[in-house]
Amino acid sequence: MTARRSAGLLLFRRTGEGVQVLLGHMGGPFFARRDAGAWTLPKGEYGPEEPAWEAARREFREELGLEPPDGPAVPLGEVRQAGGKSVTAWAIESDLDPAAVVPGTFRMEWPPRSGRIREFPELDRVRWFGLEQARTLIVRAQIAFLDRLAEHPR
Repeated sequence: MTARRSAGLLLFRRTGEGVQVLLGHMGGPFFARRDAGAWTLPKGEYGPEEPAWEAARREFREELGLEPPDGPAVPLGEVRQAGGKSVTAWAIESDLDPAAVVPGTFRMEWPPRSGRIREFPELDRVRWFGLEQARTLIVRAQIAFLDRLAEHPR
């Protein structure tokens, strides 16, 4: 069995209060009542035949319904999440309006064993956060991406 791999883009912008990052709240019933650990950078899985960079851009389109921004990409490396999935990320400076997001959706049986298939948004909310607040909300392993972004000379 091949290890699951994801790739994503972490948008950042500079404001009078410092650097902010764009995070999405994971959609669906498992995260509906959670905040801490339920926010993520827009990302998704890819197979061995697709380059991680291309997967990151494709997943940005699928999860946010918008074209990924152009511009220099800061490699943030890779982290391994608690479930074993490896995530590779890049940061791009851009100022996206969260109101413009049209999230992609996924389907699953809900409630479990009910036979009912329901559709949920991949990300049910998208917001800008300062780095300190983002650290309290993002999936634990992804805190490393925030730290690497903060260390990057801009």
